[in-house]
Amino acid sequence: MKLKTKVTNKISTKLIGFLPVLKAGIDELYDYLKEVSFENPLVEIKNKKIVTFGNLKNAITDEIEALSLSKKSFYEELVEQIENSHYFPTEKSRFIALLIAEDISPEGYFEGNEEEIAASIGVDVEKVKKIRERFKYLEPKGVGAKNMQEAFLFQLESMDIDEELYKLTENIIKNLSDIEKFYNHPRFGEAIKIIKDFNITPAIEYSVSEEIIPEIIVLNNDGELEIRLNEEYYPEIYIKECGDDKYSKEKLKEARSLVDALEMRKATLKKIALMIVELQYDFFKGGVIRPMKIKDIADELEFAPSTISRAIANKYLLCDRGIIPLKNFFSTALDEDVSANQIKEEIKNIIKQENKQKPLSDEKICEIINNKYNLKLVRRTITKYREALKIPSSRERKRLYKLENR
Repeated sequence: MKLKTKVTNKISTKLIGFLPVLKAGIDELYDYLKEVSFENPLVEIKNKKIVTFGNLKNAITDEIEALSLSKKSFYEELVEQIENSHYFPTEKSRFIALLIAEDISPEGYFEGNEEEIAASIGVDVEKVKKIRERFKYLEPKGVGAKNMQEAFLFQLESMDIDEELYKLTENIIKNLSDIEKFYNHPRFGEAIKIIKDFNITPAIEYSVSEEIIPEIIVLNNDGELEIRLNEEYYPEIYIKECGDDKYSKEKLKEARSLVDALEMRKATLKKIALMIVELQYDFFKGGVIRPMKIKDIADELEFAPSTISRAIANKYLLCDRGIIPLKNFFSTALDEDVSANQIKEEIKNIIKQENKQKPLSDEKICEIINNKYNLKLVRRTITKYREALKIPSSRERKRLYKLENR
């Protein structure tokens, strides 16, 4: 047992040293490695191919090939709908809707903060929430939702079905992790058929572009699922010959570590892909996606949840059901993997170690925690937790530190 712990710690330490390699999307990886190579004369980075979605989609299905790009961008379409929709009848409601739209990701999900929007324009947060909920009437269906389950509920809203089927489908969506309890319902099959047709990525028709490069490809070969890493589009690292002096040896060691980091990234993603396909087997065979916990994957692979979070950030999977962000396979809640108590402990540790000459602002603490745990907390959340811990502000701490030294 001790030996296993030592191996795990060694891997974790090595990963921490190259988190940017792990976290970067495949389209960002070349730029990052190229930047690193500028500081090491022994490293040369080459891009294998210029990536286009057209190169990839031919390898999948006619369904993917049928997806076409719109002449208008996703954001342009959204703005046009907001400005012309009767769901936003007043100038104020349209303005709020446009602010919400600015925080919608290319996949169609709302990634902003309703409290922050409300505070910035001096309105009640409930007003912002109600306006965001009206996005369920816009196209593409599901746009503006915070997560996959809400996107499904938004899409369900537009379905013309009877009340019994609507309620059953709604309950299944709200309890996807416990779907077995609905198996015996006489209309279960009808409800599942509806859910299977929903878009997991609301803006998929706009996402099929040259800007999105799937890192994992899942092929369905006559019922057999095949998992591929999109290594064809990975940059290559070449190590040049060097001398025998101390500087050259050090740079050679760094170059080899960079190669190891890239290989470790591939191995980590392959393991995650295998776990996703194993746990979401029904989905890849045409069934319903079931939210997983990052912690479950982390425990199985013996990595920290924050490492898995970084590994799935900005990564996409391509299958015969479309391009899907890896994060969509996982539940999205702060206390899934990083509890409020954990964040509070982190705040205490950061402040304990801060430079007493230059205490950290809440904004800086927020940035540190977001980077460490791959979260999207806002400064106000950090302020709230800090105040709950009865820790003074950075300005007050600076004054107290000075008094301590007198």
